[in-house]
Amino acid sequence: MLQNIPEFVKKRMKYLEKLDAEDRVDGTPRMERLRQIPSETGKFLAILAAGAPKGNFIEIGTSAGYSTMWIALACIERGCKITTFEILEEKIKLAKETFQQSKLENYVDLIEGDARDYLNEEKNISFCFLDAEKEVYEACYDLVIPNMVKGGLLVADNAINLYDVLKPMIDKAISDKRVDALVVPIGKGELLCRKI
Repeated sequence: MLQNIPEFVKKRMKYLEKLDAEDRVDGTPRMERLRQIPSETGKFLAILAAGAPKGNFIEIGTSAGYSTMWIALACIERGCKITTFEILEEKIKLAKETFQQSKLENYVDLIEGDARDYLNEEKNISFCFLDAEKEVYEACYDLVIPNMVKGGLLVADNAINLYDVLKPMIDKAISDKRVDALVVPIGKGELLCRKI
């Protein structure tokens, strides 16, 4: 999977990595920046998703589709799709461009809107990547965990670099009897939860 990433995907990843790096230094306002995961986190997500139990894949917070591409590599291998949610119009436009140029349209369903309005309908979730505005993390966690299959994985980004902001949600997950959870020191820190 990671040894044979399609060229169209690699090309779009490189483009978004360059755009993200420029956003971080050129004064682009926070809400307009891509704020995407580093590539090592992408590889981590792809490997986890490839080994997740049978079920549905979701992503909360698409941005330009960078993390979605990494998870879609597992979808290619497994013959499934990921449903990803994005609320910001400019990011939706970029994400559509990403999925078209990377030839991943058959593996991605992009939902335009607030994930919280849809998560009650998402059942049998086996993999969830959560990387949205931090104030919605706990609400999303509360909606996803009951709808996860046994052994399903939820990964939440920024668990180290924004630990102070996310501490209530992280503490909740670590003490939640429905999951095994820990913070993994990769990238910006990933809260990894496995449904028991």
